[in-house]
Amino acid sequence: MTYDMLLLRFGEFTLKGKNRNRFEKSVLNHIRNVLKPYPGAKILKEYGRLYIELNGEPPEILIHALKKVFGLVSISPVRVCPSELDPIIATAVEFVGQKELTDTTTFKVNARRVWKQFPHSSQEMNHLVGSPLLRTYPQLKVKVKKPDIELRVEIRENETYLYYEVIPGAGGYPLGTNGKAMLLLSGGIDSPVAGWSAMRRGLEIECVHFYSFPYTSQLAKEKVMELTRLLSGYTGKIKLHLVPFTDVQTSFVGIGQDNLIITFMRRAMLRIASSLAKREGALAIVTGDSLGQVASQTLPSMNVIGRATELPLLRPLVMMDKNDIINIAMDIGTFETSILPYEDCCTLFVPKSPTTNPNLNIIEKVEASLTRLPALLQAAVEGTETVIITPDSKIGTMAEKNEEFTVNEDWF
Repeated sequence: MTYDMLLLRFGEFTLKGKNRNRFEKSVLNHIRNVLKPYPGAKILKEYGRLYIELNGEPPEILIHALKKVFGLVSISPVRVCPSELDPIIATAVEFVGQKELTDTTTFKVNARRVWKQFPHSSQEMNHLVGSPLLRTYPQLKVKVKKPDIELRVEIRENETYLYYEVIPGAGGYPLGTNGKAMLLLSGGIDSPVAGWSAMRRGLEIECVHFYSFPYTSQLAKEKVMELTRLLSGYTGKIKLHLVPFTDVQTSFVGIGQDNLIITFMRRAMLRIASSLAKREGALAIVTGDSLGQVASQTLPSMNVIGRATELPLLRPLVMMDKNDIINIAMDIGTFETSILPYEDCCTLFVPKSPTTNPNLNIIEKVEASLTRLPALLQAAVEGTETVIITPDSKIGTMAEKNEEFTVNEDWF
């Protein structure tokens, strides 16, 4: 396909009234960063829209990159021609002819005369453009509602834009416009999806991962770094905090409360994440909890676990089915990494019958009896390793392991 421009449409933040300029500035800065490797691309700003003049840059590559920009709801590749009848018709015929047409292909022309001095009305242009298309491509059939091809013709004073593709974008709010939060990132399917969902709502995220060496392997840590790398494709870079959790986790073993270990462990994670949040200036914690999915995600469990922090707990997936979460993981590219068989600390010391209805008073009394716990939590915070992950980061041997691993159909 041959294109001259890309039309970018903003999302729901355009309804924000006086704050709209702030959101537009943020998404524009994100787009500029995405386009840095493509010096020929030029941004043209218009109220409610952006245009990217391609000037020879590859449209497919730019579209792939721009689809990850939060705040953009859709992208349309555009052909440009002079605002005169004959060039408009000729461009329309050539443009539609580049698409593979069959005897069942339906279409309509949707013309809009933005430049009112143009001699033909919008309704007239629908017929003036549509008739040559039918003569040139007799296999086409006119269909007014939901055609296969809706050729849009926007007639402006200096030039006319033609397009028919509307490619969905990431939508949501521009990155970072709603503050910063800490994402508890395990090696599973759910938490990367929760992180992506949080970023889509305008949150800047920093990831927090808890590892328990030597019980968990280096590959388990690299797996989480790879998940962070995949998420950074939507942001440019993400800060990842790697928390040594072995001493904290093992302090809960052998105290005679095996069925509550998961609850103690989750509360400890929230306390550590809260300390990191305070240090990093984050105002919330994001988790991948989905109501009822496991013992720690029943409503009583989430209530008791959540009391360990005063920060807001954001749970984007709380009402989602597992299949819906998996579908999003596939769409954003994290699924195949998430199912690699490298266990994280959440799978260690799991009791046969974890409680689904913990008692807050009992939990707090047991924690109060663990006199070393506050010091262990502080040591974990102080021992945290922080790395910056970008889309170009090289993550150990993960690339080789991904090639070796086969997806099991049972996961679907």
